[in-house]
Amino acid sequence: MTAEATGNGEKDIVILGIESSCDETAAAVVRNGREVLSNVISSQIALHTLYGGVVPESASRKPIEKINPVIKEALEKADCELEDLDAIAVTYGPGLVGALLVGVAEAKAICYAKNIPLVGVHHIEGHISANYIEHKDLEPPFICMVASGGHSHLVLVKDYGEYEIIGRTHDDAAGEAFDKVARAIGLGYPGGPKVDALAKTGNPQAIAFLRAKIEDSLYDFSFSGLKSAVLNYLNQCKMRGEEPNRADVAASFQQSVVDVLVQHTVLAAKNYGISKVAIAGGVASNSTLRSAMTEACEKEQLSFYYPSPVFCTDNAAMIGVAGYYEYKKGVRHGLDLNAVPNLKLGQR
Repeated sequence: MTAEATGNGEKDIVILGIESSCDETAAAVVRNGREVLSNVISSQIALHTLYGGVVPESASRKPIEKINPVIKEALEKADCELEDLDAIAVTYGPGLVGALLVGVAEAKAICYAKNIPLVGVHHIEGHISANYIEHKDLEPPFICMVASGGHSHLVLVKDYGEYEIIGRTHDDAAGEAFDKVARAIGLGYPGGPKVDALAKTGNPQAIAFLRAKIEDSLYDFSFSGLKSAVLNYLNQCKMRGEEPNRADVAASFQQSVVDVLVQHTVLAAKNYGISKVAIAGGVASNSTLRSAMTEACEKEQLSFYYPSPVFCTDNAAMIGVAGYYEYKKGVRHGLDLNAVPNLKLGQR
């Protein structure tokens, strides 16, 4: 790769992103924070499907085997050498500590060997930044709903790298609820895409599942009660000797989750005087959520942004994008950077 100048005469900034927070091992090369030159993902979905969910030991062991090949492939696809990099951005939390350590150790080793700056990135910041890849016009401030298997956050994005969490789940994350309900109705893992697909053939109004609200917390979430309501419904059907309509269960459950996510996000945008709304995380690829959020934002005259499905699930391109904006702000980490499995958004 040869160095090029941007439109304003500045040198291109090329970042290698590394992501290994859970069951994906990924590497990507990103130029100037918005252009993805390569995005390579090694997934363990097939392995974890055998066990009905993520097995922490396997999720931590596989990245050791995959990290070097995915980085090599990402560099080759981008026609890039390590010497061309301006920095390496790596997820250092939150996530499974064993998996995180693999990515962090790899990034530190390369940075030490090649004297390249190291930038640690928060995993949720990466998900939020995924929206910048395909929406060149998107700039802060905006409200972002981050919904995945491990997180359900409503975030006020004040500026690049500046966040305020204004809503969060009190128990299960939205994606976690999808996985548990999918298992209960016999769909298996991963639950989100399978519930979404089955729900298309069901009636979302067939079963009146609850829409949980947290007293004195306008923007917070709770999905544990909804999950329990679905399990109770299935148990009642079994006790009566009835076969539940799985499509109706999936559609009604999904509609309950989507209604709450959309209502809280739009309410936050209106109350904070923000005209732009984005979604991120694995649940952001849910077709019903995208459709409902689009409709609600059009009604309230809000601009709505969302990533393509490949950038919703864990990937390294989003880490490279987030790392670019941290790098531009002067953020650098030393070789003592460690994995922080419970890292808080905004924590340095």
